[in-house]
Amino acid sequence: MQNTVIDAHNISKVYDQGPVAVKAVNNVHLHIEKGEFVALVGPSGSGKTTLLNMIGGLDEPTTGNVVINGVDITKLSSNELIDFRLNNIGFVFQSFNLIPVLTARENIEFIMLLQKVGKEERETRVLKLLEEVGLTDKANAKPGELSGGQQQRVAVARALASKPRFVLADEPTANLDSQSAANLLDIMEKLNREEGMTFVFSTHDQRVIQRARRVITLVDGEVAEDTLQTPLTHAG
Repeated sequence: MQNTVIDAHNISKVYDQGPVAVKAVNNVHLHIEKGEFVALVGPSGSGKTTLLNMIGGLDEPTTGNVVINGVDITKLSSNELIDFRLNNIGFVFQSFNLIPVLTARENIEFIMLLQKVGKEERETRVLKLLEEVGLTDKANAKPGELSGGQQQRVAVARALASKPRFVLADEPTANLDSQSAANLLDIMEKLNREEGMTFVFSTHDQRVIQRARRVITLVDGEVAEDTLQTPLTHAG
């Protein structure tokens, strides 16, 4: 179990909608090890984003528990959970969620300021991350001055800035054109391959699914299929 980063035990999420209780996720067990490149897939309403949010501690399971690197995050207080997420989990959202008044450099640096990382280390890490995502020349550009693909690459760099145990990406390519999506996935694959970074995607995008090495299909909040596959390889 040494390489286990995520262990979700029979988690469910029930939303109370008036007289009807809706089970968005139903008794899911999920085990993900370090270095995996996983896609959670399924039709709209299948529960994949809800599951991703529970894994990341953004949403609390109605039943069951989520263990991250041996820590049961469902037993943490609100403040403990905020601190745990900050230091263990990187998030990438389809809407980018960048701070519009900050430059690319400052957006990436922001999470390290929250972690109280020293100035010299922050600067070194930001430059390295900008280089990794191919945006060294855009360091001082604000989000409004960047294309969607460039904003998402800043978002990936920001997610990695905290040196997380793994990265959760919710529909990260949904707002990107084909070339921008391919560039983003190339960066994530490289980080996965060369640095052993674990990625878990919630997606309906075939461009992401084809790259994944493990595809978990959700139907009506339950795992219908869990398949290992040989991903398509991309040059460049």
